[in-house]
Amino acid sequence: MSLYEMVGGMPTFKTLVDAFYARVEADDRLRSMFPDDLEPGKRYQMLFLAQYFGGPTDYDGERGHPRLRMRHMPFAIDHAAQSAWLEHMLAAIDIAGIQEPMRGEMRAYFTRGSEFMINRFPENPANAPAAPTESRS
Repeated sequence: MSLYEMVGGMPTFKTLVDAFYARVEADDRLRSMFPDDLEPGKRYQMLFLAQYFGGPTDYDGERGHPRLRMRHMPFAIDHAAQSAWLEHMLAAIDIAGIQEPMRGEMRAYFTRGSEFMINRFPENPANAPAAPTESRS
């Protein structure tokens, strides 16, 4: 059984994404990074996450390879933006009622994934982490 099935399928992913976007919409740190109309992004994120965690492959059928780093490159994602994004996604997991062990697996994925999206690093190279290379997880 896939994680997608264990958490309750598409209704749970819809709840997760709706909770996440409600928090983003109210967050001055992140809101400007998102378009005025959040609905298309909500749909794509829901389809992507459902697919990633073992659900239907509708995302690939509509959008092709996720190319997450490429799609996010136009946005200045520094550690503060990553941290805010992750805060909202982890809260959304709890709001959606996702329980262990799926909760831990999703939290780990979102932590790694959000760190992978960082594309703006401190000016001091001694403090800057190495930029990750793109991979499809």
